[in-house]
Parts: sequence; structure tokens; C-alpha cells
Amino acid sequence: MSTTQAGTHKALNTPGQVLFASLIGTTIEFFDFYIYATAAVLVFPKLFFPASDPASAMLASLATFGIAFLARPVGSALFGHFGDRIGRKTTLVLALSTMGISTVAIGALPTYHTIGFAAPLLLALCRFGQGLGLGGEWGGAVLLAIENAPPKKRAWYGMFPQLGAPAGFLLSGGVFLLLSRMLSDKQFFAFGWRLPFLASAVLVFLGLYVRLTITETPVFQKAVERGQQVSVPVLEVFRKHTRALTSGIVVCLATFVLFYLMTVFALSWGTTALGYSRSKFLLMQLFDIFFFALTIPVSAILVERGRRRMMLWVTALIGVFGLVMAPMFTAGTTGAVLMMAVGLLLMGLTYGPLGTVISELFPTEVRYTGSSLAFSLAGIVGASLAPYIATWLAKTHGLQYVGYYLTLSALLTTMGLLTIRETKDDDLSAPGH
Repeated sequence: MSTTQAGTHKALNTPGQVLFASLIGTTIEFFDFYIYATAAVLVFPKLFFPASDPASAMLASLATFGIAFLARPVGSALFGHFGDRIGRKTTLVLALSTMGISTVAIGALPTYHTIGFAAPLLLALCRFGQGLGLGGEWGGAVLLAIENAPPKKRAWYGMFPQLGAPAGFLLSGGVFLLLSRMLSDKQFFAFGWRLPFLASAVLVFLGLYVRLTITETPVFQKAVERGQQVSVPVLEVFRKHTRALTSGIVVCLATFVLFYLMTVFALSWGTTALGYSRSKFLLMQLFDIFFFALTIPVSAILVERGRRRMMLWVTALIGVFGLVMAPMFTAGTTGAVLMMAVGLLLMGLTYGPLGTVISELFPTEVRYTGSSLAFSLAGIVGASLAPYIATWLAKTHGLQYVGYYLTLSALLTTMGLLTIRETKDDDLSAPGH
């Protein structure tokens, strides 16, 4: 090995550098993603759609929220191709840039009152860009962590990019809560809602700086040295790894449904049907998101003893939670806070190891593409329409059917977990892994 290579490997294997680089990017990505989710409930129905029918405007706004999930697989295939061909580092920089530009553009868009139907169309285009970037970001951040991890610590390293989800949510929810407190409703809808989108440019520059200091993962470098790269990774995934892809999608399903019920749907239903003020409900969610953050590290410790066993237990608990969710949500403020606390606690336990579990299903030469596609396609099935479906179920059949929807997703995820192998002892550097 040359001196340059040795130096590269030494710099790469600095744990603090690797873990911070994997965490900071996903924190920024999820901050950008969640400020859209919050605005899709609180702002966009009033400013970007015709005001004649508030219910239809809300559903249309939630539909644009789902566009990003349709864009995710495109981003996964596009960025996954380069991630598996030229490396994780360069691809992560490109993915973060795509997400950042799209988010800042949303903050500068004219509203429906100014340009009519062009406003929701431009909003949808920017939302597509957000999804494109996130489709490439998540898989690369997870691989940056686990492909640098020492033996028996892959799940621990792999949970750091997952911590970006609660961190991003806390930042986004905190910003909107602060704006709600500091500005009048008139000021908030006139310009205040734009500030988080425009301010994300600062975070993106910070993330890009950190990402540019990292070097390539040793697992990918070994694959390059062995000549393991394939010409078109996405075709290789569909040709030779269909079972892993299908299983990965189903394994992610309950996680996605649970999270978007606890965040987007809960915020929408709580501030409309249940009559909570915007500030109060955001404060309740910010309190409960700490349960999400606290259980992610716990999950990483538990899952090192066995991926499947731990995930099966948590998924079973999610199924049971679906049966009691509705009565808890409608039992006053205490019940609603408790409902979201339990849901987000379970969310941390299932989301924390998810990146590691899904990534370990694929060999190095297609791991970026395969894991990203599984996560993104699961987002279409489990997340993109979850707020829309839940709102329709609650309005049409009653809130308890939203819980049944969650329980059904848990049953499907259980089936998916039963089809995967145990991967905790796999060597990711070995040929074919």
C-alpha cells in the first residue's frame, strides 16, 4: 500500500470525523424535509391553493408532500449509480447540494394569490427536488458510517445518521414554534414561514464543508481494488438482488407509517379536528420527539445481539400500539402527549437499526443503490400517502381506523422480517458482501 493510501485510510478511520460527517448531513436533510412537512399542514393549504374549499386545499397540500417520496427512488437510482461507481463521498456532496437548492427555492416562491396555478406547480417541482436529494443522501450517509465501523459496532455507527431524523425534526419544529411565538399570524403568513427555508442555506454550506473533509470508505476502496464495480448498479439490483430489495421494502413499511402518523397526520388532525392551537401542538410534538432520539442509541445496543429478533419484537409492539392509538389521542392533552410519546419511543427502536439492517442485505458493489432503493420505495408505500390515507380514514370511518392501518403495516413488516437472514456477523469487506 502506498503512503498516500495509508494516510487516506488513517484519516478515514477517525471515528469522530466519520460519525459527525454522517450525522450532520442527515440532520440538514431531515431539517429541510420536515420544514416542508410542517408548512404543508400549516401554511401551503392557505397560500398555494385556492381558498374556496379548505378541506380540499389541505388534501392537495398533503399530496404535494407525497411527491418527494415518488422522487426518492429516482434519486436513489441516480445517486446510487455514482455512489457504487465512483464512491460514497462525492455522491453525498451532490445529494446534499440538490436538497439544499430545492429547499431554498421553496422559500422564494410566489404564492397562489400572485401567480395563480403556477404556484402549486412550482411548489411541486421544488418538492420533487427535495425528494431527489434525500433519495441519494440517506443510503450514502448510512454507508459512510457502517463501512467505517469496527467489528461488532456496525449498528452503533449506523445509528448516527439515523439520529439526524429527530435532530432535524427538533430544529424544524423549534423554528416554527419560535416563529409562531414571535410573529403575529399576519406576519407569519406574510413572510415568517419563508425564513426556515431560506435559512437552510447556512446549514447546507456547513454540511458541504464537513462532507468535503471526509475520505472514501475502506470497504468501497477494497471493492475498487478487487474490480467489483458493476456497470449499471440499478440493473444489477433488479436482476440479482430482487429478494433482498423486496424484503427491505417491506421491512421498512411499519417504520414509515408510524412516523408520519405521529408527526404529519397528528399535527394536521390535532390542529383541526381536535382544536389544538398551532403553538401548543408543536410544543407537544417537540417534547415527544425526545423519546424518538433517546431510544435510537438503545436500539443500536439491542440489535447487536441479533437483527431479526429485536426488530420482530418492536414490530409486534407497534402492531399492538395501533389498536390503542385512537382512544389515547382523544383523551385530552395528556392522552395525546402520551400517545405520541409511546409511538415515537417505538419509532426510535425500529428506526435506529433500520439503516444497518437494510444495508447489510446487499453486497458492496450495489449496496448504495440497493439500500437506497429499498428505503425510497418503502417511502412511497409507507410514507408518501400515509397522512392522506390517515386523514381520509379518520374523516370517513373514524380515528380508530387510522390505528388499524398502522397495525396492518406492522403485520406486513413482520412478514418481511421473516424472509431476511441474520446479518450481524457478516463481513462487509469480504467478496460478495
